[in-house]
Amino acid sequence: MLGLGTIARKVFGTPNDRKIKATGPVVDQINALEADFESLSDEELITKTKELEDRAKAGESLDSLLPEAFANCREAAKRALGLRAFDVQLMGGIFLHQGNIAEMKTGEGKTLVATFPAYLNALTGKGVHIVTVNDYLARRDADWMSKVYGALGLTTGVVYPQQPDSEKMAAYACDVTYATNNELGFDYLRDNMKSELNQMYQRTHNFAVVDEVDSILIDEARTPLIISGPSQDRSELYQTIDLLIPQVLEEHYTLDEKTKNVTFSDEGNEWLEEILSEKEILPEGQSLYDPESTTIVHHVNQGLRAHKLFHSR
Repeated sequence: MLGLGTIARKVFGTPNDRKIKATGPVVDQINALEADFESLSDEELITKTKELEDRAKAGESLDSLLPEAFANCREAAKRALGLRAFDVQLMGGIFLHQGNIAEMKTGEGKTLVATFPAYLNALTGKGVHIVTVNDYLARRDADWMSKVYGALGLTTGVVYPQQPDSEKMAAYACDVTYATNNELGFDYLRDNMKSELNQMYQRTHNFAVVDEVDSILIDEARTPLIISGPSQDRSELYQTIDLLIPQVLEEHYTLDEKTKNVTFSDEGNEWLEEILSEKEILPEGQSLYDPESTTIVHHVNQGLRAHKLFHSR
């Protein structure tokens, strides 16, 4: 006996089946426009892009522009690469535009598929990111697909590690920017360390197409992105503190051999403040308990540990 869920799936199809079926009329609209766009000259394809951009900025929804945009992109790809997108590739592009994951088999041309939603969403003028898993793919895909975007009147950029600032700025200013997830993440962190808005690399985060989504959002997501600045050289302070620690008396600290822990006593802290002030290591009027003294406190604590816990044999 079949369950209600099984019967419902047989009658109505799975959620994915229904989504695929819903794209059918849109694909038919795109195909119906193919002959019209084939008759356009190369310059008219670019003019069409300008028209679509104006309509998008005037408030027309991208969904309503989709059939014309996809038809224009398909024609540009035919002329620039000699590749005509099949219906399944148009469907994949529609799914990506809608924010869905599109699983495509090897050989179904997912690199070309990404150009459709990227072109459509670039019409807003806010930029689009194509996220890849490594620098080689970012460069390769950017070089290959830039021919399509160029035929449509759009600019293409690629971001990679150790890139000169001027090049990186220009890449992020392009209509479509290819980059790895790591580089995008690190540039976001770097932008948050900038002192002025005009120094920031990235623009608004408008729309992104993620290649190998399972790898990037699951496997790669387990590795945290950590950014740090150059460390300050305090070797002179270490040496100064190292000369002071031998003057510490037994009542200045407490030692726990079992836990391997040593700390300054209240009397020791008073002595430290006095001698550090005399040596002008601690600025006048500043105590060890002030936030500005954090570095000094770290140094004296490490010096105490080194002298009282670690002995040469």
